[in-house]
Amino acid sequence: MALGEMDGEVSELDEGKNQEPGVTTTRNILESFTESQEVKELIDNLKGSFGHLVTREMTVEKFIGIMDKYQEQPHLLDRHLEWMMNSLLDIARDKGSPPQLVHLAFKFLYIITKVRGYKRFLPLFPHEVSDLQPVLDMLADQNPKDSETWETRYMLLLWLSIICLIPFDLARFDGSVGTEEGQTRVPTMDRILNIAKCYLVVSDKARDAAAVLVSKFIVRHDVRQKRMADFLDWTLSMLSKSSFQSMEGTVVINGMLQALAQLFKHGKREDCLPYAATVLECLDKCKLSESNQMVLRKLGMKLVQRLGLTFVKPKVAKWRYQRGCRSLAANLQAQGPVVPNKVMTVAANEADDDEEYDIPAEIENVVEQLLVGLKDKDTIVRWSAAKGIGRITGRLPKELADDVIGSLLDCFSFQETDNAWHGGCLALAELGRRGLLLPSRISDVVPVILKALTYDEKRGACSVGSNVRDAACYVCWAFARAYDPAELIPFINQISSALVIAAIFDRDVNCRRAASAAFQENVGRQGTFPHGIDILTAADYFAVGNRVNCYLTISVYIAGFPEYTQPMIDHLVNMKINHWDSVIRELSTKALHNLTPQAPEYMASVVLPRLLPLSVGTDLHTRHGAILACAEITHALCKLAEENNRSITYYFNEKSLEGLKQIHQELCSRQLYRGLGGELMRPAVCTLIEKLSLSKMPFRGDPIIGGWQWLINDSLKCHPLVSSAAQQHIKESAVSALAALCNEYYINEKGEADPALQDELVTQYVSELQNTEEMIRCGFSRALGALPRFLLKGRLQQVLEGLKKVTLITPADVSFAAARRDALIAIAKVCQTMGVKGEGSQEEYVCKDNVTQIYATLLGGVNDYTTDSRGDVGGWVREAAMTSLMEVTLLLVQNEAELINANICKQIMCWLAQQSAEKIDKFRAHAGSVFLTLLHFDCPPVPYIPHREELERIFPRSEKETLNWNAASEAFPRITQLLALPAYQYHVLLGLSVSVGGLTETTLRYSAQSLFDYMKKIQHDSSAMETFCETLLQVFEDNLRNDRVSVPLLTMLDQMLANGCFDIFTMQENHPFSMKLFNLCKEEIRRSKDIRKLRSSIGVFCGLIQFEGDMREKVLFQLFLLLCHPFPVIRKTTASQVYEMLITYSDIADPAVMDEVMTILSDTNWEAELPVVREKRNCLCDLMKVPRPQLVSKVRFGNMFLKPANDHLFTKPTPVPQMQSFSGS
Repeated sequence: MALGEMDGEVSELDEGKNQEPGVTTTRNILESFTESQEVKELIDNLKGSFGHLVTREMTVEKFIGIMDKYQEQPHLLDRHLEWMMNSLLDIARDKGSPPQLVHLAFKFLYIITKVRGYKRFLPLFPHEVSDLQPVLDMLADQNPKDSETWETRYMLLLWLSIICLIPFDLARFDGSVGTEEGQTRVPTMDRILNIAKCYLVVSDKARDAAAVLVSKFIVRHDVRQKRMADFLDWTLSMLSKSSFQSMEGTVVINGMLQALAQLFKHGKREDCLPYAATVLECLDKCKLSESNQMVLRKLGMKLVQRLGLTFVKPKVAKWRYQRGCRSLAANLQAQGPVVPNKVMTVAANEADDDEEYDIPAEIENVVEQLLVGLKDKDTIVRWSAAKGIGRITGRLPKELADDVIGSLLDCFSFQETDNAWHGGCLALAELGRRGLLLPSRISDVVPVILKALTYDEKRGACSVGSNVRDAACYVCWAFARAYDPAELIPFINQISSALVIAAIFDRDVNCRRAASAAFQENVGRQGTFPHGIDILTAADYFAVGNRVNCYLTISVYIAGFPEYTQPMIDHLVNMKINHWDSVIRELSTKALHNLTPQAPEYMASVVLPRLLPLSVGTDLHTRHGAILACAEITHALCKLAEENNRSITYYFNEKSLEGLKQIHQELCSRQLYRGLGGELMRPAVCTLIEKLSLSKMPFRGDPIIGGWQWLINDSLKCHPLVSSAAQQHIKESAVSALAALCNEYYINEKGEADPALQDELVTQYVSELQNTEEMIRCGFSRALGALPRFLLKGRLQQVLEGLKKVTLITPADVSFAAARRDALIAIAKVCQTMGVKGEGSQEEYVCKDNVTQIYATLLGGVNDYTTDSRGDVGGWVREAAMTSLMEVTLLLVQNEAELINANICKQIMCWLAQQSAEKIDKFRAHAGSVFLTLLHFDCPPVPYIPHREELERIFPRSEKETLNWNAASEAFPRITQLLALPAYQYHVLLGLSVSVGGLTETTLRYSAQSLFDYMKKIQHDSSAMETFCETLLQVFEDNLRNDRVSVPLLTMLDQMLANGCFDIFTMQENHPFSMKLFNLCKEEIRRSKDIRKLRSSIGVFCGLIQFEGDMREKVLFQLFLLLCHPFPVIRKTTASQVYEMLITYSDIADPAVMDEVMTILSDTNWEAELPVVREKRNCLCDLMKVPRPQLVSKVRFGNMFLKPANDHLFTKPTPVPQMQSFSGS
């Protein structure tokens, strides 16, 4: 559809974030077959590439890739089909071509056919007399069971189907009747027929081509006379003998049905008519409608309609409706009222012109089967039946055709399934498109179509009916093209409103787009839709791809046209607020809010009184939608009254106000907040409370306020039967309701709260913060954050202390990450609510007395790395802490910046830099965003940011919004530059350790590369290297036995040593860096059973062999110790890495013993028993002149054996007697 496409594309870009899954707007429009030269080269090179398997497969894949681009625009290939076919057939016809090359050529032909379709391809085949015998010979050489060459057989059968049309009697090709051996030669006619029969019962694609061959071959004059009856007998006998219960039977039936359907399609009526009744009888006996094979039922339906067309004469019904002028330009240019065009309908002398003839009795059977086919469970069967109904009805007399339409309308009863409705719509569209639905029947059809446009039947947790609505749009599209505008004038408002409603309010994007396309077709063809062009501009095919935009934006624009306002509102109230999908219900109520200004009186006097009884009804979904709708409409009416300086009672009478108050009381008395229904009722009523409070309803002092407060408090607590996502939604709704309720009903004329109420509320909420249920802590933390200032005044310290306790990690609540997150969020909200006053009271303001405590609490959250079965749940806390730090800091900067000291600012920026260097994209992006927000904030600037100038150079203000922190390739090259800034070096290196030593491939690659690039820059700066190494060792020492950091840190050290990052120190004998690192590694793996940690440490030890001095002996001793580790996998890994180490650093060992050492390392089974392995290890010690590890005696103490705490981590071994046992190896 062309109208409004450009606007639609813009809106897609703007609204793409809310796009539904599966909505694709990318269009690839090609103009010509640009790869023709490339394809020619591929075909020309086939002879050289077919012999090598890899080359052959690459050639085929490349050709398929080129052709697949033209699946949607295959006509672009038309000009090139002939030369491609001739080039490939030349290869196939060449006597010198090997079989494999011939097959490859036919495979290419099949790929082209698949894209363009065999019907377009068929006439291009060479069909000279000289081609007949070679093709028959090639087919004779084929093996029907060879699964590798089916493309060859398929193309040969298609080729034969066009060759067999040569206008010569086939008997002329038979030559003499005998051969040299005296055997009878098979006539050409029988050869072709036998080939067709052979391939009709195979299971591959060749079966389809065989059916095409039959349809072309049997209808020849000479073949029809001699073989048609026999062939039909054979097919019917095969059908009778086969059963669709077995796989073999299914294959045979498929082939027979295809052959018969093609034959009755292409054969002349007078030739096929004698056999039609017999075929129909045999088909009835097969009972294909009972088969679970969709293809068989579809082929059966196709054959039935072809038989029906054979029974009736091929004539065009003179009674059909024919629209006169069909000029689109004329419709668009028409001015003034609609004038009926010259329409050709039933002529006055129809009785004389319409030649009467007898309709065979079999037609009733055929039509009955087609009507049943409209109700089939599969779409392609229903579609085939619908086309059959249209074709056959066009050949029937007017009275019989009207009977068919009457039977068709029976499909639209509410006792029928969605399949029947869908099939019925398809059939109506076919009848309308062919002019077989006379204007007299439109009044019966339009109400049915209007129902179909909103058809939605609930099935369990979802619904069916989207296909029905889509097909109903197709009917409207077909009617637009079929009828003169004057015929549809009485129904134009109904149809236009229904299509607009479907285009903007349907749940499914395909239905919205179908409705938009049908609306556009009607605007162009009919020219009578009110405001058609204006609506199309806003709701074109692409704009309706975004559901939220449809409900909340486009609907408001269209409702501005009075013809559509009330139907849209009625549809939302009647069909959408009780929808099974809660998302649709919520969107509908928001749409009602937006539509209220268009018809406020109608909303107040009609819609709201209709909704109030529904809000306390029995159906859960209706009740939920009605409550939300009451809330939204009430709020919209009150805003309207306020804008127009009217009182609330202008739109609400006493009955409406009482009805709104009664909703909560009624639900509470019927206990509808309990159980699974409470999952919907609680947030709905909380939303109602919020909207009524914002609307300033005159309920102050009413007992209902206490009831609302009870519901809010109860909703803030834990609900074990409800999912965690639903609990979160309930709490958010309750918190929003609480804030609105307090602001409206708990403040007196002086702007203060009642002391007793304040004390009760705050004390209760603070006490609940120590509840043993995590979700209760979450709820009341968020509630405290939402309380207005007049309720927190004088209680600030109590609230902050309570929230601080929630943020502390204790053994009992270590997994309460969500509670800690919500408490940190609440602290920032409370600070924003109370405001800043440096010299003020700590009970009323954020001031110098409590700012340090607030920052300490927030900074504590940045270091929360709790993990459980859900993963890194501490990330929620860190994210909330970063956000809260930013909000509090900006609050202080904008009010009293002197409350921020240099130490706090440094801590904030350093922690943010660390988070910006860590491995999880989401948290890295959030930290980077906060970091840049603080750095570039200038109203006024944040004070005391360390190295501000350097940071602004690394992160220019112009890139604040464009830098993609989620992309490791963009983030790490920037963040590693902070290693050169002393204030940030420690924290950035700590964050990088986790990323460089992580498991995510892209994060690891870019973070490691950025780190190595930095190390290269400082290689020749000894002071910078010394500082870096001291920081690195400090990070290691501070995180000893902290596996979250130490394991990836060991991996990072392994990579750094392997990349020569410390080459500057390797030439210095006994450099302190290597000694400290060695000792830290030894301490880290002491008594460890972590395989990943031990493996990483092996790499570090092997890397430390580069350092000169005593280090080498210590490293070799440690590695030989690990060769006898209790874990076989560690022994094997150690041997492998030591082998690689000796190859890399060949000066370690004496050349005289190197070969023997390497042999022992490579040939020994290091996963064998320890005594065997230990012997080999000791041999290595002797060869490398490394002392054998010391054997430690077990010391008897009482009834237990004890051994030294240091196990096998010691420095200087000494000889011991052989009778002692070895411990630790």
